[in-house]
Amino acid sequence: MTGTAVKDILITIRNAIIPLLLVLQAIIMPAPARANDYLQCVPFARELSGIRIYGDAHSWWDQAEGNYQRGALPAIGAVLSLPSHGSMRLGHVAVVREIVDDRTILISHANWSPINGRRGQIERRVKAKDVSRSNDWSKVRIWYAPIGKLGTTAFPVNGFIYPVKPGQQVERQWASSKPPRSSGQTSRPLFDRSLKADLARTADEERPAETRPRDLIGELLDRVGS
Repeated sequence: MTGTAVKDILITIRNAIIPLLLVLQAIIMPAPARANDYLQCVPFARELSGIRIYGDAHSWWDQAEGNYQRGALPAIGAVLSLPSHGSMRLGHVAVVREIVDDRTILISHANWSPINGRRGQIERRVKAKDVSRSNDWSKVRIWYAPIGKLGTTAFPVNGFIYPVKPGQQVERQWASSKPPRSSGQTSRPLFDRSLKADLARTADEERPAETRPRDLIGELLDRVGS
């Protein structure tokens, strides 16, 4: 075998190995966070609710069919599902944290209000109000931090995804007898270099104490899909 042939074989092997090494590097050593990296609503809602659905928020409602119970009424721990609407082409998901009355709930979610000029912010227990004519939760207005009150847009609603499998009983906890009350509109920024750690820590503060393993495959799917 000539020296030229050996050289060609080595070049071929090198060209075949380099893409594999790049893939492994991307998985094992992710690229440093960029200034425009920010937390999406999907991984936060999944971490907080325990509902194992992946991909863009607008796809959650259809994905939940046959895997989780769905309905039109809010329940604590359920995911509020919004379809694509106007400039919100990816939809949105948020987790119900409290029922204030039959038309008002408090939700926790991410990447809704830009706060201090930054996207990807987490907002805890902020107000969402049913503004549908029939009081059926088909349209909502949601607290918007830049204006310090409910936003002006009435967003269409798919419904609520409950964190229970089909056939299990949903513990619906709404309380129309409670008078409306003001919520503490608290939020804090996520720093680019600690986005994942911040997500886990904030979700732990919101949900009851329990342990859930990290879902690395799901995180990769979210990076690609949402």
